Amino acid sequence: MRSRSVLSAASRSRQWAKRGLVLVAALFIVAALTRPQWSPRPQKVEHKGRDVVVLLDVSRSMLAEDLKPNRLERSKLAIMDLLERLRGDRVALVAFAGTAVVKCPLTQDYGFFRLMLEDIGVDSIERGGTHIGDALRKTLDEVFSDRLKRFKDIVLITDGEDHDSFPVEAAREAGERGIRLLAVGLGDEQEGQRIPIANEKGERTFLSYGGQEVWTRLDADTLRKMVDATPGGQYLNVATGTFDLGSIYEELVARAEKTQLESLSIQRYEEKFQIFVAAALLLLLLEPWIRERKRSDEGNGTLKTLTER
Repeated sequence: MRSRSVLSAASRSRQWAKRGLVLVAALFIVAALTRPQWSPRPQKVEHKGRDVVVLLDVSRSMLAEDLKPNRLERSKLAIMDLLERLRGDRVALVAFAGTAVVKCPLTQDYGFFRLMLEDIGVDSIERGGTHIGDALRKTLDEVFSDRLKRFKDIVLITDGEDHDSFPVEAAREAGERGIRLLAVGLGDEQEGQRIPIANEKGERTFLSYGGQEVWTRLDADTLRKMVDATPGGQYLNVATGTFDLGSIYEELVARAEKTQLESLSIQRYEEKFQIFVAAALLLLLLEPWIRERKRSDEGNGTLKTLTER
């Protein structure tokens, strides 16, 4: 009975040693999963991109339904598609009709831009009419800085109708500053469309002036003259078709030359999880080499010693 208890004690001690190795290895693995880091090093991060201003016509003519559901809502959907494609560029939103309002300054906060865009409608600007030239000049004066004359784009989305605001001259001023104009022309250029509105009773009717219904047509000629006044300007004649502003961005903006928008210095820490993984693997490799019982000759020697006693 005495020899049996000695062998049993030796076996349990080795079993506990094996279990201890596995437990410690598991702890090392858990520590590795926490991704331990130390030895911080300063690193400079540079961000490049372009400044893009979306200049959106919100005059009543944008309610025409030659694009579905109407010109304005179709434009807003296209701008949403553009947001999904942006690659770190700064973007701003300017709405205009008879006057212009900066709804979102240049930012990389696309969520805020989206909120401002969703809130835009024909009632966003109190003054009626369409003054494209004034909207361009406001963009040049209040949105863009003169720090860099290149790497700037204005995406103008409109039906092109203008009420004597000299848009071509305003585009020429933008061109002199090195700003490129991309104009998206919406609407029927030939027959045009009536402008649906709701009367006092909430009934659907059409906008009238001087006793006659107002028809709105795409003025493509003015838009073509405007883009020709800017370096690399492009006119995109959507008319009553479909357009993908995201693809237009990929082709004309994303591939264009970019500038450094900001430079940040951050602390980078070195990943050290490899040390803990290596230690765990070493312990797991050692575990099979520990026998749970003594070798037979060891056991016989112990029995012999006990018998002699």
